[in-house]
Formats: sequence, structure tokens, C-alpha cells
Amino acid sequence: MRMRSCLAAPVALVAAVCLLLPAASLAQLQVGFYNTSCPNAEALVRQAVTAAFANNSGVAPGLIRLHFHDCFVRGCDASVLLTVNPAGGPTEREAPPNFPSLRGFEVIDAAKAAVERSCPRTVSCADILAFAARDSVNLTGNTFYQVPAGRRDGRVSNASDALQFLPGPNSTAQNLTDGFGLKGLSTEDMVVLSGSHTIGRSHCDSFLFRNRERLANGTISPAYQALLEALCPPNTSPLTLITTEIDLSTPTVLDNNYYKLLPLNLGLHFSDDQLIRNATLAPFANAFAANETLWKEKFAAAMIKMGNIEVNTGTQGEIRLNCSVVNPGSSAAGIEMLFPAGDATADEVATS
Repeated sequence: MRMRSCLAAPVALVAAVCLLLPAASLAQLQVGFYNTSCPNAEALVRQAVTAAFANNSGVAPGLIRLHFHDCFVRGCDASVLLTVNPAGGPTEREAPPNFPSLRGFEVIDAAKAAVERSCPRTVSCADILAFAARDSVNLTGNTFYQVPAGRRDGRVSNASDALQFLPGPNSTAQNLTDGFGLKGLSTEDMVVLSGSHTIGRSHCDSFLFRNRERLANGTISPAYQALLEALCPPNTSPLTLITTEIDLSTPTVLDNNYYKLLPLNLGLHFSDDQLIRNATLAPFANAFAANETLWKEKFAAAMIKMGNIEVNTGTQGEIRLNCSVVNPGSSAAGIEMLFPAGDATADEVATS
């Protein structure tokens, strides 16, 4: 299906986003997918996100990250929301890249409950997560874009897949480029989406030790590293819950300040710093530092493109009644042994 229109958003931004989108990115999903079956779906999700954001602005970066971590593992199928894997073993949300740092699950649950009351068995958790991420972008960056929908929910969630496919804070430029490329995202998409680090927080274990190496080779500000050393305990581990803002200056605003900090040696993670150390990546980072409007246009387009990664559509997967568990009677147990990670066939077999 093709996207029908780009309405209800600032004209200049949406026109630019529509031009930037490759035709293939909208091939399987459709803007206004629920216009007939559940016309208030997006409004209900927006209400849930807005209410949670009013209580705690940290839910916005949490939801954007939740959508990213979902899409990079088995595609955008809400597998990251599952608390039980019918095929057995730990789930994605229990994997070290996700636990204990992922957040926003309760917001998705609240949105799902509201949607189910209005339109039972109609709207997928995967679409709710995509809508919630978009609404979080709008709340923090005043940037709205239309979300093509029609995703269906997966039935398998493996911790091992999260370990394999999620790029980490210590990734090199090559790691980042390769990892995004495997998901059909370009080098520019990677640099664009890295800009989401302009909001949110990070745990000590994600930056402290690698940044000591950066201090030795002069790629992090000594004063900044001293602050981080004072913040984080000497026995920092993956379960250390102390966090700090990723963007020192405007940590709650989705803007281009993230890119401006990098040349000042104020990138929090090794992976952030890589954007200005690599000859291919640095021109993108510099362009976005110089032009916030350009970055926001490309960010909206890249979010839509990311939301189309390996989606289940049509009769694949299911519409989960509860986002944290597969539907009663789903028969995913054992399917994972037959099909590799990211293979939609597993869901197709479970549907039959």
C-alpha cells in the first residue's frame, strides 16, 4: 500500500519528510490504517503519552528508545514488550542491553488498555509503540510526522537476539554503520537517529570505563570525565542505577545540541564520539550541528523508515490483547528452533 497523504502537520516539515522517504519504506504500511476500524486510536495513544509525560518527562526518550530497541530485533513487532517467550528462555527485555535501562512499558500498557476499551482486538502493540514514539518526538521537539501503520505483533522474544543486533554504546563507526546497514538503514540514517541522544539519560556502566581510554587519547574533556568519575561509583556494574544526562546543555529538548557538543569532546559515549572521528560520518554530524531544521526533517523521515523494518503485516503475527504476553492459544513454542532471528516465517507458521 502507498501512503495516502501527509496531513495535520507543519506543511514545510511534512513536505520535506515525504520527499525524503524512499518508496519502498511505505510499501507495506499505510497512514490512516485505523481510520475506519478504530478512528480514535492515535488520539488515545497520544493522550496516554501526554499524561505520562506531564508526570515524568523522562518517558519521552524512554519510548523513543523502546521503539528503536524493538525494531532492531526481529523488526517492529513489539517483541521487546513480551515478559514471557513461548519458545522458552529469557526475553529481549531481560537482555543486558535492555535491562534495567529500558523504560516506558507502563505507558504502552496504559495506551493499549484505552485502545482495547474503544476498539477491541484491532490495534497492534507494535503500532501503539510506533505512535507513542512519534508523540514523544513531538512533545520534546515540536516535530510531528505521520506514522504509517498496519504492523502486527510477533510471538517470539529472545535475549540472545537483543545481544546480537542492538548496537551498543562502545560501538565503533564500522560497527554502527554495519549494524544499521543490516536493517536497511543508511550511514546517514545512523547519524541522524543517533541524534535522539539529545534527550534522555544513560547508566554509568555504559560510558565510564571506555571513557577512561578516551581520556588517555584526548577525545573526551578532562573536566567532563572528572564529573563522570565523581558521579559513578568505583564498583560500577551493569546493575548500577546511577544515570546522567546524555546532552549536558538541553537534556529534555529534542534539538541539534547533541551534535554541537561532539567537537567539544563532550559526547557521553564512545559511540557518540565516533561520529566526529570518522571521515565518512563527520560531514553528516557537522551538517546537523549547523542546521537544526535539516536534522529534524531527516530525523522524522528516518524514524518512519526505521518503523518499517521487518514488519509483520496482513495475516502474519497477531493483534495482542495484552502487550506483555502472546494471546492465549498462540503456538510459538518450538518455532524459534526452526527459524532464525528476524524470519517472519515463524509467525506465519504460528498463524496457521
